[in-house]
Amino acid sequence: MELAIALVVLLLAAWFVSVPLRGGGNDSAVEDPRLADLEARKQAVYRQIRDAELDRTQGKLSEADWRRVDAELRREAIEILRAIDAGPGGDITKRAL
Repeated sequence: MELAIALVVLLLAAWFVSVPLRGGGNDSAVEDPRLADLEARKQAVYRQIRDAELDRTQGKLSEADWRRVDAELRREAIEILRAIDAGPGGDITKRAL
């Protein structure tokens, strides 16, 4: 009897833990492909901003070049954040990253 209870508890725990892996949950980015694309673009721009800051601190980018690149990337990030805030009906001009 104890073995059966342990088995049921183990199966319930495995089911609960695997919900995100099976695509369960209420993540709107997964449900809305446009929002998922915007979230991916946002993360890519954030990564580029961090990389540019690192390049500046390592001397790979001059201060002037970094300021130009940083301003451009931050403008793009703001556009993406506004599109995310606009919701499903919002529109944003897609630019290549």
